Amino acid sequence: MALSHQPAANGEAEDSYNKMDWDKLGFQVIPTDFMYIMKSNEEGTFSNGDLVPFGTVQIEPHSTVLNYGQGLFEGMKAYRRADGEVQIFRPEQNAMRMQMGAERLLMVAPSVEQYVDAVKQVVHANKRWVPPHGKGALYIRPLLFGSGSVMGIAPAPHCTFLIYTNPISNAYKGRHTNSTLSLLIEDTLPRAFPGGTGGVKNIGNYAPVSLYK
Repeated sequence: MALSHQPAANGEAEDSYNKMDWDKLGFQVIPTDFMYIMKSNEEGTFSNGDLVPFGTVQIEPHSTVLNYGQGLFEGMKAYRRADGEVQIFRPEQNAMRMQMGAERLLMVAPSVEQYVDAVKQVVHANKRWVPPHGKGALYIRPLLFGSGSVMGIAPAPHCTFLIYTNPISNAYKGRHTNSTLSLLIEDTLPRAFPGGTGGVKNIGNYAPVSLYK
């Protein structure tokens, strides 16, 4: 089996939640309660996705994501409104972008309906982790990767769709509209180039450039 789930230690998420100080929220790793996993079958379609307790995943060494970087990620946020309800912003657009990326990397992808339903499920299951209004957001990270095993260079025989969440602060919290923002223009280490994968959310796009300080 290419991927299995190992639940997090009992009480880990509960202990983390009880210690949360929303006023000091930053961009640290904060495991939440649940994640969503769905795998494609031999016919190349996704089905039987489910919420599972947040935890580690195991991937076979022959998987294409480890050997050839066959994987995509997306990102979106869930916000708590002033009335206490939670909203997300156009997840169907992220679903279509993932489908475009999957076509580029020769992977099967969930349908838009499956994607949006999975996002809603994982946000609802982790609703308590959505920061109070104005204090941040629940970051939603969908992943699609080749979890099937191959020896030669070839597309994965099956793929895994996974979504986890993490509360984060507002990126520009406390910044005034007329304040300056420091930017670095990188002209020697390109992330995108003609014929490459810069137009999709390929997992291999970022390590060569974004990890440099």
